[in-house]
Amino acid sequence: MTPIRNARYILTGIPQDYPEEGKHMRYDDSQTIELDNEPLNGGVLIKTLVVSLDPYLRSRMRDAGVEGYVPAFPMNGPFESSAVGLIVRSEHKDFEAGDHVTSAAGFPHQEYFVWKDMSDLQKLPSEEGLPWSLYIGVLGLPGQTAYMSWKEFSHAKKEQTIFVSTAAGAVGSVVVQLAKMDGLKVIASSGSDEKAKFARECGADVSFNYKKQNTEEILREHGPIDIYYDNVGAQTLDLAFKYAAKQARFIICGMITTLNEGRKTYAFQNIFEIVAKEISLHGFLWASLRPRYVKQFFDEVPKLVREGKIKYQEDRSYGLDKVGEALLQVHTGVNHGKKVVVVAED
Repeated sequence: MTPIRNARYILTGIPQDYPEEGKHMRYDDSQTIELDNEPLNGGVLIKTLVVSLDPYLRSRMRDAGVEGYVPAFPMNGPFESSAVGLIVRSEHKDFEAGDHVTSAAGFPHQEYFVWKDMSDLQKLPSEEGLPWSLYIGVLGLPGQTAYMSWKEFSHAKKEQTIFVSTAAGAVGSVVVQLAKMDGLKVIASSGSDEKAKFARECGADVSFNYKKQNTEEILREHGPIDIYYDNVGAQTLDLAFKYAAKQARFIICGMITTLNEGRKTYAFQNIFEIVAKEISLHGFLWASLRPRYVKQFFDEVPKLVREGKIKYQEDRSYGLDKVGEALLQVHTGVNHGKKVVVVAED
């Protein structure tokens, strides 16, 4: 068979601020592959269909010698993230050509690749009416992150108040809806009027654009808050300390403010409130919660999504060459909902 293109999206430099296309990352179409002749050695050949762009990927763009909570991308090697692929060829008894698959470890941002760790390869069910891309969105890492951390740490009680930052995002919007299902009052912060509108559609009682309305005034009026779900850190987290109720629970999912702009630090003014108000802070990693909750998640959430009881937004780009642009959209907040890049159709 004639070799065909096997393009990748690769890391080419270590950014200190926002990564730049051509300097820190680029599309590479120099490689080829013969689909019928590529050695599998007992594994499977996968065609990448859709890849996820998540804020944490920025923390993987570092020198491999720098320790981190997730592995660094290999220099001049492909990005990796949650993805859905289609098996083209298989030498493994549990998988066959035509199966749609994903992996907790993520797939490389490459058009075709051989996968050998079959213990981590998950065959996806075909849920009628649901696109495959949802398995890296509301049914994938973001949706699971929201669900599993909520079940583990919220200890929610009816009529309590929760404040959610990045409330229209892939994680935050699911948290808003889970909180409403549990009977809470939800204060939702987003970065645009359109995003605030979506958070309101998800059930938020108070939904505001923090670029136009003062976060402190909102929390003073509608607090105190019993639960804070944090995706941003810095000043927003500091204000949550100030307006927290006694024995509030803080669920720390991410701190996107620390990932760019030279990794700026923030001088907290209200941090002693952790002691004074006996606030519980819960940092977590999805991989640690997944073994306890993954079955429960798939027993419950796909049905809720299919029935329209959990809403979601998806922001699609097309083509592997759009990965860098899509990552920047996530970090500058111009995306609307879960950001994915469609690499190929079935």
